Amino acid sequence: MKKIKIVGSMLILLFVLTACANESDRDKETNSLQKMEWTDIENEAEGTTVRMYMWGGDEGINRYMDEWVAPRVEEKYGITFERVPMDTPEQLKKLINEKRANQTEGNMDIIWINGENFKNAKENELIYGPFTEILPNVQKYVDMEALDVQYDFGTEVEGLEVPWGKVQFAFQYNEEKVKNPPSTFEELKQWVIENPGKFTYPDPSDFSGNAFLRQLFYESVGDVQKILDTGYDENFAKENSQEMWEYLNEVKPYLWREGKTYPNNLTELDRLYSQGEVYMTMGYNEARAEKFIEKGIFPESTQSFILESGSIGNTHFLAIPFNSPNKQGAMTVINFLLTPDAQLTKLDSTYWGDNTVLDPLKLSSEEKASLEAIDRGDSVLPAETLKKYIKPEIHAEYVTWLKENWVNEVVQTK
Repeated sequence: MKKIKIVGSMLILLFVLTACANESDRDKETNSLQKMEWTDIENEAEGTTVRMYMWGGDEGINRYMDEWVAPRVEEKYGITFERVPMDTPEQLKKLINEKRANQTEGNMDIIWINGENFKNAKENELIYGPFTEILPNVQKYVDMEALDVQYDFGTEVEGLEVPWGKVQFAFQYNEEKVKNPPSTFEELKQWVIENPGKFTYPDPSDFSGNAFLRQLFYESVGDVQKILDTGYDENFAKENSQEMWEYLNEVKPYLWREGKTYPNNLTELDRLYSQGEVYMTMGYNEARAEKFIEKGIFPESTQSFILESGSIGNTHFLAIPFNSPNKQGAMTVINFLLTPDAQLTKLDSTYWGDNTVLDPLKLSSEEKASLEAIDRGDSVLPAETLKKYIKPEIHAEYVTWLKENWVNEVVQTK
């Protein structure tokens, strides 16, 4: 028995020493790249292959990567770019298995990630970094003080991923029916009371309906930073949500069908709006109305507004796996994806229509003019307005908490 204990202790010690050695190797690699000149990183990336693992379910996004990005990084840097379709949870599962097998060289160089997937990747040390300070275009064009860049669904980024694009929550309305759209939640309440039956929101089990509640939760707490600093805390949520529940119950009798039922999802709310039963809809994409207007589903008089208390923004990011075989190439490509040319092309609806993560105030006058020249549609708010009012997402567990408590606090309240 004693011999077994000694052997067991030696194995534990060996595991700890190996882990420390691996940690030391990672630190050495990070420090080594941080000390390199950027031009040397680009030179080392020349002639290499960079594989980006990403969701592949959108034709426009795939065309942007294959037809626009790939030929340009090859021409500019001599890099062969390969897009590998794979959903993020599968990517993380692959990385976890490689980490367990101590596979120090994998085949992923860049992954497209955010939210709960980033939280899991960070906690399990599946991603390389910090590296954001190394990239010139991050320093030149990105507002690193912005909360939606510092936090990813309530998890501190800490230089482990680079913002690539974003969408923002916005309301859409028929300007022939709504002459002066509200700018605050108080004004929205007054409009709802004065126009009974013409407003509602989706059941919070729907992502957009839940986002509507989260915005109201921000208002109830009074300070988004307080939520971010607290993290997920049920007691905190209970203590700071009373104003939200009171608001929802005050407007409830004036909602569509007197708040006795709610659209199951955003699709149903959009249908009510398109048929003129309600005068407003909403969604987690500031440009979402354009495709519906073009197809004749939404009236041409559709416009958008956001509230001055803030508009939740969902930022998505790029990260480098811990065992990327080509970190220099990965950083070179990511840096390229943050050039104004790449970001503004991505913004164009010809490919994607995804909003830029670049700070409009950091663009040159020529770059700003190019941004303003992009016609996203008459219903889309200006980039500077969106930037001014954007708020970060908070811890993902609040989504479930709000959905469950809404039933008790609103639906079952008479």
